[in-house]
Amino acid sequence: MAKIEIHRITNANIYLDGQSLLGRAETVDLPQVKAKMVEHKALGMVGTMEAFAGFEKLEGKLKWSSFYADVLAKVANPMKAVQLQVRGSMPIILGGSVSREAPVVALLSVVFKSLPGGAFKQHENVELETDFIAYYMKLTVDGKDVVEFDALENIYKAGGVDLLAQYNANIGG
Repeated sequence: MAKIEIHRITNANIYLDGQSLLGRAETVDLPQVKAKMVEHKALGMVGTMEAFAGFEKLEGKLKWSSFYADVLAKVANPMKAVQLQVRGSMPIILGGSVSREAPVVALLSVVFKSLPGGAFKQHENVELETDFIAYYMKLTVDGKDVVEFDALENIYKAGGVDLLAQYNANIGG
């Protein structure tokens, strides 16, 4: 009988241009890598299909725990990309015990689209959220590359395999 292996991540730290933001962010929503599919139908076909045509833009969100002037100054500039890193530790549970912990790392090059003014409520902490667009994202789990996407360099790798190698060769890129 195979043992069930459970992976859980319940916390992380965020770095902005290499600066630790430990305790400053409440949540981060990493972008979804979403394929852009286009419909194809033609005479003689009994059905309709969708075919890969590129990728949607990568959008994410950060929720801050308060005002931090040094961080918000970087967030306020929509003309400068910043490096965002999210690092987590993933316990791997086997037979009810943690057998080991594996690193989970997301590296992104982002431009922030919004500067939060804040939502103020009596007796509650201020709520601040910033939206961002990512031009580059690489996700590594337990030392293995899961996905790498670079919208400006025509890079898309899944499991370390360059899925755009032939496309780039065909267009002379």
